[in-house]
Amino acid sequence: MSTITFIGTGNMARTIGTLAVAGGNTVEVMGRDQSKADALAKVLGGGTTAGRWGAVPAGDIVITSLLYGAVVPVVAAYGDALAGKTIVDISNPFNATFDGLAHSEQTSVAQEVAKVAPAGASVVKAFNTIFRGVLENGRPNVFFAGDDAQAKAGFAAFVESLGLRPLDVGGLKMAHWLEGMGVVTMGLAGNGLGHWDFALGVNEFQG
Repeated sequence: MSTITFIGTGNMARTIGTLAVAGGNTVEVMGRDQSKADALAKVLGGGTTAGRWGAVPAGDIVITSLLYGAVVPVVAAYGDALAGKTIVDISNPFNATFDGLAHSEQTSVAQEVAKVAPAGASVVKAFNTIFRGVLENGRPNVFFAGDDAQAKAGFAAFVESLGLRPLDVGGLKMAHWLEGMGVVTMGLAGNGLGHWDFALGVNEFQG
């Protein structure tokens, strides 16, 4: 099993954290508001602890459960506290109308995180194509991207502990296209499907 730290105490930290505890992983949560971190740790149960904001995370895998604009600044502020960690960015940088990305260049939040992460840290993009309600009630595929094979293997094992199917889409530059897939899910929710109870996935065919 894995040791996981969530930086951020929002809905996705609660949802993935619940699955992580049920999967037998060791979980820690960190928040700017210590009372919120303490409260989330209590809700998650299963021995979940509340770390101090800015301290060295206990988890080998650190999931930044933050709005996209906060991810890079927070990783930069943590600095060497994240050395040797696998940093997982789950954010979606949507534009104001949710039909495009907030950045115009062929980059991603995860790629920008890699620029400020300390030596020895690895960055993975994941979970951004899945609505929270689907994570709570379904078993969606989890697409992920990253450059470090060992870090990706560890992350994939964590995803499997949640009862989910990890699907590696390639190197970290593919994080840009995962963010694009996030935009596609929003388009489907607002148009072709008209609801949030779905997830993108892969069907394999023989012959």
